[in-house]
Amino acid sequence: MGVQIRNDINELLLEEEMGDDLQEKLVSTRLVEETQEIKYHFGEAVFRETFFDGYHIFSGDASVYENLHVNATEAVPAVSLFFMVRGHFNTNVGLERQRLFASLEHNLYFNPVGVENAHIVKQEGLAVVGMNFSKERFLQLADNNGRILDTLANNVAGNKPIILNKRSNHPITTRMLMILDEIRNCQFQGGHKKLYLQSKVIELLALQCEQQEQADEARDKKHRLSATDRERIFYARDLLLQQMQEPPSLTELSRAAGLNEFKLKNGFRQVFDNTVFGYLNDHKMEHARRLLQQAAQSVTEIAEQLGFSSVQHFSTAFRKKFGVSPVKLRGL
Repeated sequence: MGVQIRNDINELLLEEEMGDDLQEKLVSTRLVEETQEIKYHFGEAVFRETFFDGYHIFSGDASVYENLHVNATEAVPAVSLFFMVRGHFNTNVGLERQRLFASLEHNLYFNPVGVENAHIVKQEGLAVVGMNFSKERFLQLADNNGRILDTLANNVAGNKPIILNKRSNHPITTRMLMILDEIRNCQFQGGHKKLYLQSKVIELLALQCEQQEQADEARDKKHRLSATDRERIFYARDLLLQQMQEPPSLTELSRAAGLNEFKLKNGFRQVFDNTVFGYLNDHKMEHARRLLQQAAQSVTEIAEQLGFSSVQHFSTAFRKKFGVSPVKLRGL
C-alpha cells in the first residue's frame, strides 16, 4: 500500500509507503482511531480515521497549493461510500474513465484492483467524508436487502468493479449532511461509539440505495412503453420462442418487431423482468424440465430439440438453472 504525488510537470513531490496493518485494523473488534496532520509546500491536510468490525470511516480537510496528481495503491480492496462535502477533483475510482466529484456529491464504488488515480486542482477548504466496508461486511449487509444491494453484492462477490450511479454522482441530501456531521462530531466512546457509528453508516448506505431506486424509477418512467410498443414486445417474444432452436440476433429480432434495439432490450426488462436471451434461456430450461419429467425423449434428443450444440452444454445450463443435472432430475 503506497502513495505517490506528482505535480503538473511530473516531478515526484512525495512517495510514501503506508503501513501493512490495514487488514488487521479493519477487522479489529475494538475501536481503532487515528489522526494524521501533514504539511508540505504543495499542501496541508488533517485526516481522521476509525476502524472496527469491517468498517473504516475517514474524513479529511485539506488545502492544495498547486495542481496534484495522486496515485494510490490499496492493500485491501473495499466497498467505498464517498461524500465530497466541499471542493472538487477527478478520480478513476477503479473505472475506465475519470469521474469528477464536485461539492455536495456522493457515490458508492468498489475497486477490486486497489489502484486509484486522482487529479486535484489548486484549492482551499477541500473536505471529504467516506466509509469503507470490507468485502465480507458489505456482503453480509447486502444479503436480502433489496434489488440495488443485491446487484452490487453480486459484482462484489465476483470481484468486479461497481459504481452505484454510472451516469453521474448523486447530490448529497440535507439528511445525509446531518449524518455526516453526526459522524464527525460523535461524542460516544468505546463500544457505544462503535454501535452509534455503525448505525449512521448503515443509514447512509440505505439513503444512497433509496436515492438510486428513485433515479431508476424516474428513468424507467421516462422510457415507459406505449401500448403499441408493448404489443411489439410480445410479438418479439413470440418470434423468439418460435425460433428458439436457432434464435435471431437482437438486430434481426428488433427489425422484425419494428423496434430499435434499445426499446427491445428495455421493453423486455419492463414487461418480463429479464433480458431477451435471459428470457429465452429460462423458457428453454422450463421446457426441458417438462420434457424430462415426461420421459418420452432422451437427454440427447431434448438437447438437440432446444438447439444446444452438445449434451454437455445443455447439462451445464440446466444444472446452473435448477442445481441438478438433467439425468439426475429424471431419476428423481
